[in-house]
Amino acid sequence: MNPRPIHPNVGIGHVHLKVANIERSLQFYRDVLGFEVTQGYGQDAVFISAGGYHHHIGLNTWQSKDGQPPAPGATGLYHLAILYPTRDSLADALRRLVKARVTLTGAADHGVSEALYLNDPDGNGVELYWDRPREKWPRDHDGSLAMYTRQLDLDDLLTEPETKPTTV
Repeated sequence: MNPRPIHPNVGIGHVHLKVANIERSLQFYRDVLGFEVTQGYGQDAVFISAGGYHHHIGLNTWQSKDGQPPAPGATGLYHLAILYPTRDSLADALRRLVKARVTLTGAADHGVSEALYLNDPDGNGVELYWDRPREKWPRDHDGSLAMYTRQLDLDDLLTEPETKPTTV
């Protein structure tokens, strides 16, 4: 059976994360990464976004207040991926992480993208990345995608100029 492909403009709209402590999570997502709070629901939940969108990330303690991260070997979220629009905006994210002394768990050049990997305060995996333009994606001789994983040169990434975010 060959199912009909999904519409090409479908995208992932937002993610809700179960967290142990809302304020601790806000210190990471708001104060370090720079997301803005769009709405709070008392002490139990908060929605955050970039650029005034209603929410990209929901943080809630509805089933996880004061909880522990999943044990290794358990199923669940591997990581959420936050797409940055440009390489210099990813460099800005790296500068924020360095300033806040957040430890990276990895950094990779995938040919199609460059990515930083880390964990949030609840142990959720987070990928911060930017996509290269499609015409620069690596391809095999037959035209098929040829992604790879190589070490990302963080010093080179930090040579990107600091830019001010644009408004939407």
